[in-house]
Amino acid sequence: MTLKERLAEYVRACFTGLWIESHEHEDALREMAQLCAEQDWQLMTWNIDAGLSASGQSDDVEQSASDPLAAIRTLRSASGDTATLLVLSNFHRFLNSAEIVQALAEQLVAGKQTRTFVVVLSPVVAIPVELEKLFVVVEHLLPNREQLHDIATGIAAEDGELPTGTELDTVLDAACGLTRYEAENAFSLSLVRHNRITSEAVWELKSGMLKKSGLLELHRGQDDFEALGGLNSLKSFCKRSLLQPGRGNPLKRPRGALLLGVPGTGKSAFAKALGRETGRPALILDVGAMMGSLVGQTENNIRQALRIADAMAPCILFVDEIEKGLSGVASSGQTDSGVSARLFSSLLTWLNDHTSDVYFIATSNDISKLPPEFSRSERFDGIFFLDLPTDTEKAAIWQLYLQQFELDSDQLLPPDDKWTGAEIRSCCRLAALLDIPLTQAASNIVPVAVTAAESVDRLRQWSDGRCLSAHEAGIYSCEPSRKPGRRRSVTRRDSLN
Repeated sequence: MTLKERLAEYVRACFTGLWIESHEHEDALREMAQLCAEQDWQLMTWNIDAGLSASGQSDDVEQSASDPLAAIRTLRSASGDTATLLVLSNFHRFLNSAEIVQALAEQLVAGKQTRTFVVVLSPVVAIPVELEKLFVVVEHLLPNREQLHDIATGIAAEDGELPTGTELDTVLDAACGLTRYEAENAFSLSLVRHNRITSEAVWELKSGMLKKSGLLELHRGQDDFEALGGLNSLKSFCKRSLLQPGRGNPLKRPRGALLLGVPGTGKSAFAKALGRETGRPALILDVGAMMGSLVGQTENNIRQALRIADAMAPCILFVDEIEKGLSGVASSGQTDSGVSARLFSSLLTWLNDHTSDVYFIATSNDISKLPPEFSRSERFDGIFFLDLPTDTEKAAIWQLYLQQFELDSDQLLPPDDKWTGAEIRSCCRLAALLDIPLTQAASNIVPVAVTAAESVDRLRQWSDGRCLSAHEAGIYSCEPSRKPGRRRSVTRRDSLN
């Protein structure tokens, strides 16, 4: 339902106070002007710069009146023969005045008899408590794909400037979440830069949006699954769920994955590579950055960040080491006045209720610090355990980093028992940096499976039978009586792979 259709219903139902939340005032005013012209209603507009102006035959209106109280009182002279709408632009700036709040309250009550309506047009909803029961909030929705396509068609006037098929779908996906004004700017920039509309310029503009918010970071790396050795089961599961064709039913949308594993096994690298592999932007959410010093700021920050993620859909939303951000939830009432608990509640509510195509990936090195309700079914499509790489996976990782760091691939490899992919990369980097053989560089590395052997063993024991294996299809199983260096076994079950 369009803004014009919703406003028509509210006016006919005599809702005298309408608060329109919109960042696109010109577009909203245009729809209201069309509605008033169709219904033969009178439209009056006011802002602090232009003052008061009216459409139609109202000769009593002072065109230059910049006093907000005078604008409100103008409605008292309305005849009541037809509906009169007074639109107050950015009026939230004036609602700290007791006189203005009182005048609005009296006018909204009197408007039931005179058929006069006050419409506040503002980018934020900031209704004083005295007026909360007198206003209804109407959201001016961002343009949908059809409207974005119309904008692109209007800008790309020449042949070949507007892509078709899959490329057009990519452009429209990238433009979702932009206002009409922002979409026009992005499409125009693309035409100037590339002589046709492409998704790159759109993502550049979206990156600027995220920088202004300071709540999310857009990762635009070049690494895909080819730059990530091993994890075949996890790769197949996530890629297949995201690229599955014919997902017309919103109930079938993919939700995400919780990655639990030994530090250095590629959890963060996988989340970033998944975006590149599936053509989705990867948004990085830092839970610690959500914390604010003012009362209510933290809760508002997490809600705003999740709203931005919804607007950026389809995308990947990635939270690294989430247990560190949520570890204080249980004692939040005693340590931080419940801020962490409320942040966690907002995140859980969003995970349950959001309908946007946002694929949520969280990583953790210690599942015991996470609240149990976080990992229940339907929060994620699967919980995966990333163990130390197998011999085959380590061989692929060695070749990958030997090539990246331009090292001799025929040289002797050091013993890599209990090594992770991060430690193999570190060995190659040190060998290239110091210009020494790999076997000598390896003497500077102590694997995390040795330095944190106890915690790694606890993590494996917890994951036994509880998690999917990231390496092979099936449930992860760890044999407690295994010999040092013996690999875990995998219980094969039906899976998506």
